[in-house]
Amino acid sequence: MTTRIKLELITPAVEDNAPIPNLSLATVAALTPPDVQISFSDDLINPIDLDGALKAVDLVGITSSTKTAPRAYQIARAYRERGVPVVLGGVHPTAMPAEALEHCDAVVVGEAEESWPRLIRDFQRGSLERIYRQEGFTPPEEIPPARRDIYHSQDYFPIDSLQATRGCPYLCEFCSARRFFGGTYRYRPLDAVIAEVRSLRHKVIMFADDNIVGHPRYSQQLIEALIPLRKWWIAQASLAGLDDEEKIKLMAKSGCKGVLIGFESISEENIKAARKYQNRPADYLKIVHNLHRHGIAVWASFMFGLDHDDKGIFERTVRFAIEAKFFSVVFAILTPYPGTALYERLKEEGRLTDERWWLLENQGASAPHFHPLGMTREELRQGWEWAWREYYSYAAILKRFQWEYPPTLVNKGIYFPFNLILRRFVRKKILGGERLRWTKLPWRSGRTKK
Repeated sequence: MTTRIKLELITPAVEDNAPIPNLSLATVAALTPPDVQISFSDDLINPIDLDGALKAVDLVGITSSTKTAPRAYQIARAYRERGVPVVLGGVHPTAMPAEALEHCDAVVVGEAEESWPRLIRDFQRGSLERIYRQEGFTPPEEIPPARRDIYHSQDYFPIDSLQATRGCPYLCEFCSARRFFGGTYRYRPLDAVIAEVRSLRHKVIMFADDNIVGHPRYSQQLIEALIPLRKWWIAQASLAGLDDEEKIKLMAKSGCKGVLIGFESISEENIKAARKYQNRPADYLKIVHNLHRHGIAVWASFMFGLDHDDKGIFERTVRFAIEAKFFSVVFAILTPYPGTALYERLKEEGRLTDERWWLLENQGASAPHFHPLGMTREELRQGWEWAWREYYSYAAILKRFQWEYPPTLVNKGIYFPFNLILRRFVRKKILGGERLRWTKLPWRSGRTKK
């Protein structure tokens, strides 16, 4: 005989995250048996008071990345001290299950489509195991539509997220996607994806795939199927899938308004050393200009601290980014995430500053968490701060505006407000070290915590 239970699902806060609904827990909710009563808390939207009254539930499930691990452990401890069992899952517990088990009652390793329903039934029977790990990766036809009813949509940006594919065949040394989702593309049935898109209430959708154009035939069919739906969409995309201008034209026709691209470095040596073979720096500008010409904005990311970086890499990268006229850029310090080949190499070379750097009280302030080759740690951090400051200076914001291309909504109506917000983020967070939260959205000013 099973017992009806109350389940609380929690997303721990990362203060510099944008308010976008958590797709992973909406998927977990869809996997939960219907006899379970589900509640949801987003620590970013309504910070959880660990010293106050916590929700009266029977079981807590927390998803955790490496950046949110300390906060996840704090929340888990608060519930466990009140006698409530806690389950941890996500990228970090998958990479570090033994560590996670020090802070919870059970860990879900990897994907959860098979293991989560089994965990719930075990808990109802009073026989919860310590580790849940399913055999192999989930067949794509078994990935359910997310249950978005668990959260209040007005708490977030008016964007719906969904996933069409999982997996990544690339071997990037610094990335953990392959370990979590596997090394081959798995794509959901097209009819199921389109049906889910039709059900979404917002005009703008975001594909949470690691690479929306990764599988040429499937991505072509998906993009074509999106055309009559008249949605606007954004996604992550690999440069290897954007070298075909006809596909870019089709993306624009289907409503694509922007793509997030990991350029990582303008150095060919760095790209090869990091095993990101799909990137060819010589082709960067051609692809970016093609995207811009068809009205698709580019959000770029670069990382500093790779082994072939010298002290001039910051100026060269910013100069290139301004020339490319990216809508926005995220500059990252190379981070050795657990479970990646980079982490293992730096550990073997004795270059990590702390083998469990993510448990430090202030991860961001203590970065970089390794010793770079081409400069000191202090020089790396100073160069990183300079890049942010320079790219979001008033002069650079004006210079990289797309004057020469058709005035799309993203370019004409959003570019300047968005970049001025980012300029403020740079001044307060990157340079000032302030902790920022997104709790004061104008459209949710009247909402109270539930």
